[in-house]
Amino acid sequence: MEVRTALTCVLFSVFLWAGHAQHSVPDSVLNCCEGDVLFLLDSSGSVASYEFFRMVDFLKELLLPFSLGPDQVRVGLLQVGTEPHLEFSFDTYSFQDRLQAALGRTKQLKGDTNTVDALLMARNQILKQGVPGGARPDLPRVLVWLTDGVDPGEVQEPMARLREEGVAVLVVSTGHGNYQVLREAVSPPAEEHLFFVDIDDINIISEDLRNAIIEIIRAERLQVKSVTSTTAQLEWRPVLAGTGYYDIQFGPIRSGQTGGPVGPGTSPGTGLGPFQRITRPGDASSAKLTGLSPDTTYTVTLTPKANLEFLNSLQTTFTTQPVNSPQPEVQTLSTVTVSESNTNSVRVSWGPLLPHLIQGYQLEYSALPTGPLRVVSVSNRQNSTVLTGLHPDTQYLVTVSARQASGRERAMTVKVCTQEVLPALSDLQLTTVGNESVQLRWKGSYDGLRGYWVTWERDQSQHSTLYLPPNRLSTTLNHVPSRARVCVSPVYRTARGEGLCCTA
Repeated sequence: MEVRTALTCVLFSVFLWAGHAQHSVPDSVLNCCEGDVLFLLDSSGSVASYEFFRMVDFLKELLLPFSLGPDQVRVGLLQVGTEPHLEFSFDTYSFQDRLQAALGRTKQLKGDTNTVDALLMARNQILKQGVPGGARPDLPRVLVWLTDGVDPGEVQEPMARLREEGVAVLVVSTGHGNYQVLREAVSPPAEEHLFFVDIDDINIISEDLRNAIIEIIRAERLQVKSVTSTTAQLEWRPVLAGTGYYDIQFGPIRSGQTGGPVGPGTSPGTGLGPFQRITRPGDASSAKLTGLSPDTTYTVTLTPKANLEFLNSLQTTFTTQPVNSPQPEVQTLSTVTVSESNTNSVRVSWGPLLPHLIQGYQLEYSALPTGPLRVVSVSNRQNSTVLTGLHPDTQYLVTVSARQASGRERAMTVKVCTQEVLPALSDLQLTTVGNESVQLRWKGSYDGLRGYWVTWERDQSQHSTLYLPPNRLSTTLNHVPSRARVCVSPVYRTARGEGLCCTA
């Protein structure tokens, strides 16, 4: 079984594939996939120029190994600003060298973070099936949102609509942002589709994000795993978004024949033996096939059943193990996730929980690069623990080990980050300098400060924003109506600190 873990802050090491166009890339990626991927790139003023160019370089590296074209992967780029801007659509580039050059020419928009309008444009682009520039019907569609996490807006409803319409949503946040909002935005499982990472370390999630995309758009999407002499695990890419159900039919293939089960009372002339039928709900992505015969080849057909649309069936074959063949190893530790990160503690969780096989768990952790090693032991009935006494804004290397009763041990290592201390703004003064103009002054110079975020009301329904560098301790705002609320917040590497507000 391939193990893939999505983690807070940083993941496993990544290998970069160099080369021009679509050469010198792994066979596992080259020609692997068929689908449409739209990138939603935060290009607003809250993103520093350095961070924006790091994001663009990250996209270039992420996409380099894929084969592009009308029968393979197609890529679109939509920028988020005051007004969303479609940099290029799905059918613009079919060659890597041209895509790489286009990414290199991408310019930052600045302005407000109007993610909601950008999502409306993204939905229109993704759902324009069968027309130039639109997504292709009957193929996977993916939205990857790259954001700094600052003021994403009311994205819950448009994200939910995209997921309900079969679009897989993945998120990369270069700041801590609102974890709950971002977690609700992604398609399940969140631990594989939500990435938090510092902008300086963003390239180390390239492989994990690429693999997450591949799992969605891989051309072969019906897989059989953990085959024994009498059982098998069937896994597929969810396409029903929680509605409808999956119809699964499977049966043995007689020697020298091929085909799939067609229904009750299959005749001997079809080359198929008696088949079984099971169903799974629309939010399922796996099913266990039982009652199989040893050393027998089976065919299995999965048909998604939806009320409003017809979806293609998927089919594959597999062979069960002989009676005395070795059974597959149980994965006693397959996932490790990090949550509830703050300035001096994080929660580490793992799975699956198998107390009948595991004697206990041990966590070893130390601050990078050369911090002292600490060890925590946890009972075999716990699947999480909180690591305390950590330093703020620090990377830690954490190893979780599962000790089996047989004496064997399985371990997984991840990197996690604690949050930085975010000092609040200590003083704010507002002075009227003319008709509908005000001057703001404040005190700053905090450790780790990246800039200031200024917001003010234009009327009861509209707000304006301004991002200023850390050396600016004053600014003048024009066209500020009477009794408008004006706020200034310090911006740090990972999030915004508590600000102050005045009324004009």
